[in-house]
Amino acid sequence: MSDPTPALLLEIKELIIEALGLEDISAQDIGNEQTLFFGEGLGLDSVDALELGLAIQKRYGIKIDADAKDTRDHFSNVASLAAFVTAKQAE
Repeated sequence: MSDPTPALLLEIKELIIEALGLEDISAQDIGNEQTLFFGEGLGLDSVDALELGLAIQKRYGIKIDADAKDTRDHFSNVASLAAFVTAKQAE
């Protein structure tokens, strides 16, 4: 599996901001390893996770199995989300 490109990392940050209506932050404010959900980092919640998952499926044409045990790990930060998208696109 190849590493996600800097362009993909930036694109995912912009998608997070757009899909979740985070008007008060920019892509530069989100670190690649910064925790996205559940009290830490950006502090996004489960509704945000659902909305982001739908936006990623639509943007990248990939299927996300919400019941898979590793799905939450894929959504832990931008870097893991980008790696997940890269892997799914390579399938």
